[in-house]
Amino acid sequence: MKTSAPLHERVRAVTERIRERSHPTRSAYLERMREAQQRDKPTRAGLSCTNLAHGFAAMDTQDKDKLRVARWPNLAIVSSYNDMLSAHRPLERYPELIKLAAREVGAVAQFAGGVPAMCDGVTQGQPGMELSLFSRDVIAMSTAIALSHNMFDATLCLGVCDKIVPGLLMGALTFGHLPTIFVPGGPMTSGIPNKEKARIRQLYAEGKVGRDALLESEAQSYHSQGTCTFYGTANSNQVMMEMMGLHLPGSAFVTPNTPLRDALTSAAARRAAKITALGNEYLPLSQTVDERAIVNAIVGLLATGGSTNHTLHLVAMAHAAGIAINWDDFSDLSEIVPLLARIYPNGAADVNHFHAAGGIGFLIRELIRSGLLHQDTITVVGQGLDAYTREPWLSPDGLQWRPAPETSGDREVLRPISDPFGADGGLKVLRGNLGRGVIKTSAVQPQHRVVEAPARVFNDQEDVIKAFKAGELARDCVVVVRYQGPRANGMPELHQLTPTLTSLQSKGFKVALVTDGRMSGASGAVPAAIHVTPECLAGGPLAKVQDGDIIHLDSYTGVLEVKVSEAVLRSRVVPQPDLSRNNFGVGRELFATFRAAAGDAEAGAASVYGGL
Repeated sequence: MKTSAPLHERVRAVTERIRERSHPTRSAYLERMREAQQRDKPTRAGLSCTNLAHGFAAMDTQDKDKLRVARWPNLAIVSSYNDMLSAHRPLERYPELIKLAAREVGAVAQFAGGVPAMCDGVTQGQPGMELSLFSRDVIAMSTAIALSHNMFDATLCLGVCDKIVPGLLMGALTFGHLPTIFVPGGPMTSGIPNKEKARIRQLYAEGKVGRDALLESEAQSYHSQGTCTFYGTANSNQVMMEMMGLHLPGSAFVTPNTPLRDALTSAAARRAAKITALGNEYLPLSQTVDERAIVNAIVGLLATGGSTNHTLHLVAMAHAAGIAINWDDFSDLSEIVPLLARIYPNGAADVNHFHAAGGIGFLIRELIRSGLLHQDTITVVGQGLDAYTREPWLSPDGLQWRPAPETSGDREVLRPISDPFGADGGLKVLRGNLGRGVIKTSAVQPQHRVVEAPARVFNDQEDVIKAFKAGELARDCVVVVRYQGPRANGMPELHQLTPTLTSLQSKGFKVALVTDGRMSGASGAVPAAIHVTPECLAGGPLAKVQDGDIIHLDSYTGVLEVKVSEAVLRSRVVPQPDLSRNNFGVGRELFATFRAAAGDAEAGAASVYGGL
């Protein structure tokens, strides 16, 4: 067996740069966590008798008696369960499994609180999507509220999807003196092939099939309990949680409502009980999530062609641990991290195929052997990332772990580091006179990675679709969609544009998207310069682009510019847009403070940190 290589010099340099940049905030964070630690007694021992009585009043007699005892750990369950959304429905059964497992090892578990879970798949193209990004910050606050009773010695976070995992981690990190394990729900079984789904979507955008055909295709794709199986933000979350050592090894992509999934859920509860401050293996979250873990998460994201949303979310998660990262860290690592997986929309396979081909265990082992991961991190199972090169299985004696396959089961989905799909991670920072943005190129063919064409400017994605249907975009063009940043309208994802722009590209036109909004991990074959910062509402130069201006986008050299002189660009006055319709309806009026406080995209677009 090949041994691991020394840590790659670029990985070391980026980590040291992050550590130096973060020293003041990280030191202050760790000091706060040290003050919060109570190593010699359960947290609830600091409560008054009245406090404690309220805390266990609703429990049954057995658990109530245990909570009176000063040495029994109490586990907090924080869950995103709801029964409308496929990814969250499996979590309904988890609390009972966790409570039973906790009792087996001399612990108690309480359902501490629920967090909201909205689905971008339901709200896509709808006004409700303007609440999506800020739901992450609401989830962070909801997690903190759930833990604020100081009844708990460890946390089990139940969640999977886009904003849920980042929000749970941000909230849990404010209680970073507590050990925390993330418990995923797993993906639904595979539906129709992703290429077929994409084909029907494009035909619908072109008016060649009706709504009935589109709905039937979508229903065959999203068809049962579990997370959507394409490689968007939700499944990118799962890869990152494994890379950071916050799951039990190999638990990300085990399907729901199976014996193995239930065994992993129960095992997470038993492990959480073992790593509290009451035992001999105390592993607080503040020690697990350090600079090395954050770099490992970035590397895992890049090696799999993961979601661009994490150029926002991972920044915000790191900030909650006192760690400062930026897009240059992503871009510099992308140059040396090869692309080892092709999962839709970067390929035809879904996450179930990826898991069957060797999955995360194979991936982590390949990256460790090449010196691209910090092997010496602290994880929820102890010291070192080697445990995550193994996969769970149910032996006759119960849940065990075995080495992940040495060879990929499908080299069209997962490859060794000696034969990658691409030499880099497919994420590039773009710079120029329009500001800074990011582009994901892992699904973009080489002939489409450089586009220079006249701009067509819009302030709303609906207007883009109307222009397309009217035949106005049937030419080489760079579609500019402005006022889509966090302060303008909450930065909704612009997935509605994907079939439209893909249709134009398939007809032979040179086409690209430039926006201060989001596209996420579901962005595909059309080059998209997204998260352009500063956003237009904050005075970003993208607001000054006019129809017909020539825009040059080069994802190889990292250039994004409009070809007008600096003097002309500076002289242009952009009328203040009417964004009043973004302020009301479907609860948007409740989020005015969030929009006003939001930081820019590179700072994580967070509102809970006062704009970072």
